[in-house]
Amino acid sequence: MPRQAKAKVTPIWRKEARADHIYRVAAEIMCRKGYEATSMNDIAEAVGLTKAGMYHYIQGKEHLLFQIMSFAMDMVDENVIAPTREVADPEERLRALVQHHAGRIMEVGGQVTMLLEETWALTPAHRRIIRGRKREYFEIVRETLRQLASAGKLRAVDPTVATFSLFGMINWISRWYRRDGKIQKDVVLKDFTELAVCSVLKTPSLSGARKVRALSTR
Repeated sequence: MPRQAKAKVTPIWRKEARADHIYRVAAEIMCRKGYEATSMNDIAEAVGLTKAGMYHYIQGKEHLLFQIMSFAMDMVDENVIAPTREVADPEERLRALVQHHAGRIMEVGGQVTMLLEETWALTPAHRRIIRGRKREYFEIVRETLRQLASAGKLRAVDPTVATFSLFGMINWISRWYRRDGKIQKDVVLKDFTELAVCSVLKTPSLSGARKVRALSTR
């Protein structure tokens, strides 16, 4: 039995170079049914494995949830933070952060992002890790807003409140955006970025928007 399970799992896990197929499927099921109502049998059946085959890769449901959250934060590190780390101008950096983050959610779907809200189900050790990684990202955005405030470009709002609000706007994309919707992705991304940036800046510059669009097409 173990050999048969391994033979079935290998091609599934090679379908995606970076993100494991099982994480995406599990995230979809957990979002649809709820974490508590989702069983390992549900996930195993959806990915075409036996339950024993699932446990060859996953220690349990809580461990799987932690891995999904870690995968989500890896995406943030690689696709959002890394491309904007060297952007010196805070306005350009803010626009790039919003655009990259929103664009990534639109590309891969929102299920993984939505599960980041389920930290209550993690063990204390896993919860500290995920919250720590989320806090690091939060501080990057808040520091960007503080720099904008020092330059007189931020609206008369507290940078912490503005940071939470921006994250709320970005994460809510997973609730309403549909890749098969009527509005093209590029249009949604452009309009959303403008709305998000304009919500915190006094007078967003057109030159900054053009520079970010140029960076995103490289």
